[in-house]
Amino acid sequence: MNEQNKTVTNDTVPSMAMLQMISAFRSSRAIYVAAKLGLADLLKDRPKSREELAQATGTHASSLYRVMRMLASIGIFAEVEEGLFALTPLAATLLSDAPGSLRAGALSTLGEVSYQTWGEIMHTVLTGRPAFDYVFGMGVWDYRAEHPEVAKTFDEAMANNIEHYNVAVLAEYPFSVFKNIVDVGGGDGSFLIALLKTNPAMNGVLFDLPHVAEKAKRRIAEADLVSRCEVVAGDVFTSVPQGGDAYVLSRLINAFENERAVAVLKACHKAMGGNSKLLLVQRVLPDRVEKSSTAQAVTVMDLQMMVNTGGCERTEAEHRALAESAGFRVTKVVPTQSEMTVIECQHNSEERW
Repeated sequence: MNEQNKTVTNDTVPSMAMLQMISAFRSSRAIYVAAKLGLADLLKDRPKSREELAQATGTHASSLYRVMRMLASIGIFAEVEEGLFALTPLAATLLSDAPGSLRAGALSTLGEVSYQTWGEIMHTVLTGRPAFDYVFGMGVWDYRAEHPEVAKTFDEAMANNIEHYNVAVLAEYPFSVFKNIVDVGGGDGSFLIALLKTNPAMNGVLFDLPHVAEKAKRRIAEADLVSRCEVVAGDVFTSVPQGGDAYVLSRLINAFENERAVAVLKACHKAMGGNSKLLLVQRVLPDRVEKSSTAQAVTVMDLQMMVNTGGCERTEAEHRALAESAGFRVTKVVPTQSEMTVIECQHNSEERW
């Protein structure tokens, strides 16, 4: 083939690929507008004109049209006639009532709180301190406690996002050998609810901050699991409930830098019996990053922890070192068909701390 006749694509020209990456935030902000205004919900039953959409959302018709037109250019909505828009499979992921809906995720990830935090990522790079604290004058958990609407959106986003993770983790690790599970930092209870429903002979305790525990109580009651699941409020840095033969920390220690992560693990160590297992459900960074969608997902989440909480994702060796610092030894590492890995630990019989 003549070299001059080769097709030039954005993938083959580095400058074009880089320009797409540089401008990606513009598409993200347009997606946020669509999620915030509930445009997918408005198009659920039939296509609508830009005037109808503007009237329903209280927006400027011409400006809204320009946003819709841009989103249609990347497959989010379809302009079936001039100024008339319809739902597409991509847009359907933003439906509020769709299974696994990503609307709450878009609002949480692309909303003003997250947008302002990431806008100050340079502060974290320069100082090593979370951008969130710098922007809002308090930590992320305190902020959510004072802003229940932000916490609600975040909780909905997490509940929708983790269903895939839950299925993968439950499929790969033999939780059925345990009778009493303590879910430390269990959030709204999504993981523990899935675990208890899969294992009818199992009982559970969900442990989290007071304002989070109240939400978990409601979800556990809705799941008809009150007789098998207790909800306890407290501080993971001081003490956790005793009596479990397995302690699950699902996507928790990545929220903390090493010193605070070790404090959480030591609190678990103190509560656990000698035969109990500690199960860390975490992303695991590769020792050396290569270009891949998996590596991108883990490293982006690492930055999310960096700017929000000061935490981090860790390699397997770093997880082992963290566990050993708290008196544990890693006994098993179980990858799953997701970003999550189950890291099984138990008391280190040779501990000297």
